[in-house]
Amino acid sequence: MAQDPEHAQKLSEMPGIEIQMVLTDVVMPSMSGHELVRRLTQKKPQLRVLYMSGYTDNVIASGGVLEPGLALLQKPFAPAMLAQKVREVLDAKTPVSR
Repeated sequence: MAQDPEHAQKLSEMPGIEIQMVLTDVVMPSMSGHELVRRLTQKKPQLRVLYMSGYTDNVIASGGVLEPGLALLQKPFAPAMLAQKVREVLDAKTPVSR
């Protein structure tokens, strides 16, 4: 688990570390989740992505923060909801466009 976007990038480049999915907040202090995903998927386009946010779907989509149709989990969420959404993202036939 990475503590921040920069750490996530370093982890993704380490030999022997296999990352299947990225769970990131949409809004973070040093870099947006969208930018982090863009950077990670440049080298690993097969990555699955799940965004989370305390903002509503409408605010995120209308504000141009994320494109409609991306996997988004609204905060607050229960552990069971997180597990269900992670399973959905991992089971998708192809990674969702970013």
